[in-house]
Amino acid sequence: MEAARQQTDFKTLTGPARASARILAIAPESQRNAALRSAAVSLRTHSADILVANARDVASSKASAAFIDRLTLTPARIEAMAKGLEAIALLPDPVGRIMAEWTRPNGLLLRRVATPLGVIGMIYESRPNVGADAAGLCIKSGNAVILRGGSESLNSARCIQSCIQEGLEQAGLPRDCVQIVPDADRAHVASMLSAAGEIDMIIPRGGKSLVERVQRDARVPVLAHADGLCHTYIHKDADFGMAREILANAKMRRTGICGATETLLIDREIAADLLPVLVQDLHALGCAILGDETARSIVHDLEPASSDDFATEWLDARLSVAVVDGVDSALAHITRFGSGHTEAIITANAEVAERFLNGTDSAVVMWNASTQFCDGGEFGFGAEIGIATGKIHARGPVGLEQLTTFRYEVRGTGQTRP
Repeated sequence: MEAARQQTDFKTLTGPARASARILAIAPESQRNAALRSAAVSLRTHSADILVANARDVASSKASAAFIDRLTLTPARIEAMAKGLEAIALLPDPVGRIMAEWTRPNGLLLRRVATPLGVIGMIYESRPNVGADAAGLCIKSGNAVILRGGSESLNSARCIQSCIQEGLEQAGLPRDCVQIVPDADRAHVASMLSAAGEIDMIIPRGGKSLVERVQRDARVPVLAHADGLCHTYIHKDADFGMAREILANAKMRRTGICGATETLLIDREIAADLLPVLVQDLHALGCAILGDETARSIVHDLEPASSDDFATEWLDARLSVAVVDGVDSALAHITRFGSGHTEAIITANAEVAERFLNGTDSAVVMWNASTQFCDGGEFGFGAEIGIATGKIHARGPVGLEQLTTFRYEVRGTGQTRP
């Protein structure tokens, strides 16, 4: 009886969402862009209110420093949210684009045309700016979205949602294009996962346990990644100065994001010369380092790293280190422990780099760049709604293009089939 009541209650969100999605799907690009720009203005106008709401969330949290960093908003981060919405407005319209076109011998003209998915369910934790990014991408791509942020960021999420809805209203679009679940009740997650026919796609963005639960229990298609166990491999032909700068950024720029490097792989031929310097750099930045037996024989004060450590996404100032025997050894390590998210190689050897890029099965591979560039904004998507490591529909940062599906349009001049 309680489950039936919850499902009925949840339809007070999904019903208006579906109705709003139909309006948004046919709204001209200019109107969708106007909503995004107005929402950006609203975020700036209500910046003080957002910071007050966020301060309440932060004060209530007893989580780790990395978690608090993801939760905390600053004036700069609010401005980044606003600029993100404006950047999305400047991107080409993903809706209605002709993906392919051809004419059959009988004269029929066929087109594959991009269309919105419909209603997106977004389940996320801690980072309140995710709600703004998700809303912006969904509005631009013609999708309604139902947001379920973590209980720890509920005050911030509500305030941000109010700004987005204000932008929609000013552009003449339904406020229900962007909704948020009313409270932190975990039952709402179960309702979203079982809302087949009401929600068209679920996108979870958070910790491994959340994503695994969504993937296990959902009756709705899911776009997600469970782990961001990213590797940086320093090949023997790497420029040492470049390697030091890239690794420090890849690990320590922001340790709590899914694109942060969690494991360093370094060639045996250069380990004795370079590893002590890398350890010194990272220790100075506050990073704890665990090493395999060979790494510890070079730098004696490293913590020992087990197989479990190499399979761990730290999301903190901790790094696992393994010494490898060339690119094939590095690829074997990634195959064994990687999560299919992002891998990077640092080398001046183009042939080895191409071998690495082609030899990994991850969604994103990089050459001479920080793994923290795995981000929709850095890819030119304006923002991202998440990262996908599956092989169906979308991979890597999920932006506007990945939030559309397609239909076939067949245009004739009176043809009948014999």
